[in-house]
Amino acid sequence: MAAGRGTRLSRKIQGSSKCTLDIGGISLVRHTVEMLLNFDIDVHIVVGYCKQQVFKALEGLPVTFHENVFYYLTNSVASLWFAKDELCGDAIILGNADVYWEEDILDVLLKEKRNCVMLCDSSKVEEGDYLFRVEDEKILEYGKGNRFKANCEYVGLAMLRGDMITKCKSQLIDLLETRCHNDWWEFALYRMISKHPVWAKDIAGHFWEEIDFVEDYERILSHRKCRGV
Repeated sequence: MAAGRGTRLSRKIQGSSKCTLDIGGISLVRHTVEMLLNFDIDVHIVVGYCKQQVFKALEGLPVTFHENVFYYLTNSVASLWFAKDELCGDAIILGNADVYWEEDILDVLLKEKRNCVMLCDSSKVEEGDYLFRVEDEKILEYGKGNRFKANCEYVGLAMLRGDMITKCKSQLIDLLETRCHNDWWEFALYRMISKHPVWAKDIAGHFWEEIDFVEDYERILSHRKCRGV
């Protein structure tokens, strides 16, 4: 999902899309897409805000684009709805384009055999933005602010397999039909928690960063510099 405006950061990056920020010789979104393509994963990108920047950042790559034409009125649940026909097959990865992650985390996802897994990080509770309460690797509660004894932060990535893909699509369509267009795409999964386990995979110790603030971006640059990238 790469359609959002990123309002908490947009004024400081002069109207650019967060996912097109340069992270050291390559844009964030191109880094992610090239990684996925290297693993022979078909890539679909939902664009909206500053879509021409995203097109340029991914120029020459075999990517399929979808457009959330109502990005300025909606949230990411609408973005996923515009790509709903791609919710099929044996396995899919869903993610937010403003998240920096590397092959070690992709490897964790690809090894998952459970049918609905969301990545989380138990080392980022205090400063976390969107939090989970997880027990026995099952997500029980979720939200902003530590109102419910949260014990990990949501990473912004999920993997679905088998019938959970169909169930996710059904929930997604229902969210839009009931005018919940300002929800995040993840709500298609959260709505199933009471009936179907939505598993959490803790990736504490792996480096990742969601860009919400300038400081997040600076941590990515520092990490890549330390790795000599």
